[in-house]
Amino acid sequence: MTRKTVNDFHPEVLRLFDRYVHGDASRRDFLLGAAKYAALSGVSATTLLQALSPKFAEAQQIKPDDARLHAEYVEYPSSKGNGKLRGYLVKPAKASGKLPTVLVVHENRGLNPHIEDITRRIALDNFIAFAPDALFTVGGYPGDEDKARELFQTLDQTKTLEDFVTAADILKKHPEGNGKVGVVGFCYGGGISNALATRIPDLGAAVPFYGRPAETKEVSKIKAPLLIHFAENDERINAAWPEYEAALKAAKVNYQAYLYPGTQHGFNNDTTPRFDEAAAKLAWSRTINFFNQHLRG
Repeated sequence: MTRKTVNDFHPEVLRLFDRYVHGDASRRDFLLGAAKYAALSGVSATTLLQALSPKFAEAQQIKPDDARLHAEYVEYPSSKGNGKLRGYLVKPAKASGKLPTVLVVHENRGLNPHIEDITRRIALDNFIAFAPDALFTVGGYPGDEDKARELFQTLDQTKTLEDFVTAADILKKHPEGNGKVGVVGFCYGGGISNALATRIPDLGAAVPFYGRPAETKEVSKIKAPLLIHFAENDERINAAWPEYEAALKAAKVNYQAYLYPGTQHGFNNDTTPRFDEAAAKLAWSRTINFFNQHLRG
């Protein structure tokens, strides 16, 4: 079966899906709203939703048992009384010297197979990569994206942010690390990346993909260089950029920002039709180069 792309969907269907993914619309809302567009295509609204949903196995780039890597799940205590935490730690199987470290922050569905694959990709570029599962405190990623979104709504986000601060500190102290920590995050994780830049004075670099900006009043605390990726067709996120950029400039933050023409929110996620191969490849090469520049040496 030919894999669908964004061009196979009406723009309104994509907008409905974005609202559904981010909890602003229910499954029923999506199906009702997409029904007329589905009818024009001769399919059901349920079929449209299935086509837009992640296909993890099809998109996997690095197998979990790749011999070039050492991957494991590790548990560690929360520093803020949030119970025990868990993450996916991946490093090169063979490394000479201490390596820079990268914290990987998932979307609003927890540590799913796509984010694990992303973590392995980073490790293959000679980093120690660590992806915590924010859902572990409520049972962990459930293996179902809808259930994961529902669980996500139950999190205490104040505590969850502290958990990511704890995870960054663990990376900083990792015995095989060089003491430098970067963070990359996607959507929700992009927002966490921006927030961590205000919370961790010695953060080495932050790379948010289409994420919520840091609070304006906190921007002056950012010391880390930022590489910010935006999708062109992402009104919800892009609306906040002018104010954020003004605050970054006022605080003299070292930042780079790129908008990728023709792309949708989530363009780096190669498990869904919103994936844009050319934009994702460019954004990813910029990301790895940015980490190499700021986290090595």
